[in-house]
Amino acid sequence: MSETRRSEKATAVAAWEALFRAQVAVMRSLNADFPGDEISFNEYDVCFNLSTQPGRRCRMRDLTGHLLLTQPSVSRLVDRLLARGIVEKQPDPTDARGVIVALTPHGFDVYRQVAVQHAASIAQQVGAGLSDPELRTLTELCTKLRLAVGTTPGRRSTVRPVAADAATV
Repeated sequence: MSETRRSEKATAVAAWEALFRAQVAVMRSLNADFPGDEISFNEYDVCFNLSTQPGRRCRMRDLTGHLLLTQPSVSRLVDRLLARGIVEKQPDPTDARGVIVALTPHGFDVYRQVAVQHAASIAQQVGAGLSDPELRTLTELCTKLRLAVGTTPGRRSTVRPVAADAATV
């Protein structure tokens, strides 16, 4: 391996370690400050991801692709949210084996209440160490990295639109 290649590899590893350590520190701080009276941090993540989808719904397998949890863990999490009326399950009209998870109106209200407090915490925690221009640069770099990793050969996008005739919330 050439000296240049070794140096590029070391730089990439150092960048990854810095990114990972920053993410762990921020997540620990946000988790400690999370307003979890109504929903947990992981339940919030489910609601957040559903809230960003058309009709506030998506296929269970697509939802799992957005979360850093295993499929069985996501299923249990969704079942807990279902029992509390925060989400509902609907049959997937394009796949008899598939399930669509939808945020209910009550679930969206709960999500919004928590999101307002959580966003303030994010602004305080993340904004404390970085200026606005640095935050914009960080956003651009993270987006660039995510897109580069997401388009690596052998990887596929996990999000497909839900059929228009699926039940809406």
